[in-house]
Amino acid sequence: MDLGIAGRKAIVCASSKGLGRACAEALAQAGCEVVINGRDAAALDQAAAEIRAATGAKVTPVAADVATPEGQAALLRACPDPDILVNNNAGPPFRDFRELTREDMIKGVIANMISAIELIQKVIDPMVERRFGRIVNITSGSVKLPLAGLDLSSGARAGLTAFLAGVARSVAAANVTINGLLPGIFDTDRWRSGLAGTARKRNISVEEARAESIAAVPAKRVGDPAEFGAVCAFLCSVHAGYITGQSILIDGGRYPGTL
Repeated sequence: MDLGIAGRKAIVCASSKGLGRACAEALAQAGCEVVINGRDAAALDQAAAEIRAATGAKVTPVAADVATPEGQAALLRACPDPDILVNNNAGPPFRDFRELTREDMIKGVIANMISAIELIQKVIDPMVERRFGRIVNITSGSVKLPLAGLDLSSGARAGLTAFLAGVARSVAAANVTINGLLPGIFDTDRWRSGLAGTARKRNISVEEARAESIAAVPAKRVGDPAEFGAVCAFLCSVHAGYITGQSILIDGGRYPGTL
């Protein structure tokens, strides 16, 4: 399917690896010019080179922390008028909520809620004027299926989802959409590091932790990041203009609900 976005300009935050990179690569395959982002400049440059080689697209790496005003400014210098914005940022690690300090909570809310809103504030009006804009926020399946230990991540991302629900409706008539992608278990560095932590905490092997994790997924496998990237690219396409204000779970059926 031709997604109809060849030549569009996209910013994909936190995209040197994992789900962010999968989204950036899918958009590049669709013909977009893509600005990718991460804090590790060497890893980011390598990702940019690999995506260029795989897709032939123009890929610009911007090493920056998107949770900071300086990082956001750097992204927008590289791409002043994006047609597509994919918000993404790493979540806080597993931690008992009793251990969270005020500073921890403020940092988590900035990273997983406020920074996305700030970027949207900066790009949405030009999108409205051009009558095309696609904003996708990568949040977490824990927004709908909260997990103890991920309380800060769940709370901040759920706050982002609620904050943008009204915003999405306010710009829909201008062909600007805002949606959320809620990933379950995907084969990423973050998931693998989490398995190692679970294994240590429970005194089991990593293989046992992996098997238990997969057993909880009705699909009986972990997700391939490329699957996630393909859904993101579709939401950014010309075919998805009637989808907005939605939180789309991609979790192999793990969430046991109907809504």
